[in-house]
Amino acid sequence: MTRGNRILLSCIYWAFVLYVFVPLILMVTMGFKDSKFIGFPIKSWTLDWYSGVFANAEVLSAFTYSLVIAVLSTLISVIVGTWIAVLLEGRKFWGRALIFGITVLPALVPGIISAIAFRIYARYLGIEPGMGAIIWSHAVHNVPFVVLVLMARLSTLPKSQTEAARDLGADPIIAFLRITLPYLVPAIMGASIFCLLLSFDDFVRSFFLGGYEPTLPVLIFAKLKSGMSPEINAIATVALVITAVLGIWAERFTRRLNKENG
Repeated sequence: MTRGNRILLSCIYWAFVLYVFVPLILMVTMGFKDSKFIGFPIKSWTLDWYSGVFANAEVLSAFTYSLVIAVLSTLISVIVGTWIAVLLEGRKFWGRALIFGITVLPALVPGIISAIAFRIYARYLGIEPGMGAIIWSHAVHNVPFVVLVLMARLSTLPKSQTEAARDLGADPIIAFLRITLPYLVPAIMGASIFCLLLSFDDFVRSFFLGGYEPTLPVLIFAKLKSGMSPEINAIATVALVITAVLGIWAERFTRRLNKENG
């Protein structure tokens, strides 16, 4: 690679870094502004907006509500996704491509189209807007990611291990619980954290299928209607820090599990 190409790639890289991080830095900074309006110059600084986040019952309620939805939808998507991944990986049968295509379709459909479709279908089934409808839509949207991650992990599982277990008298369920499932644990953990973050940050499906109690993204959107203020920046920053810490922890934990499981 020539020196000119290296310089060009470096410029593109740092331009991308600035494009991603400058808005985040500005968002965090404005949360410290001692004023009801965001913008420069910042004449004085305060921690009141951040301390107010943890004292705001409405924000804490929305955060808890979002977390419960994220955990339950992740649990459902992991169970369903694991079953589908085990069904599809390493097996050849009629309709396999069709099942795989239907499984990954929710990840390919644009969010707004998906949300409208879920809302129409929920009304047809008689499902009222609220927690149940949101959990259902988030779980369906997350299943493809679980399937893809687990199928990639299963493709590296030596078939000799499961065959040896079967030769020693283990039935398919025991072979799965003793051989396949422990091997899938790192991938399941990684997929779970990914789905948890996806569900927690999902605005479109939560907005279309939500009831009277808002999730955290919907609450932030509602506050934006009355204008930008440092309070919104503080709420968004706290949510960003929590998700970032969780993502970093998950990456390190998954890497350690991968080393332990070979």
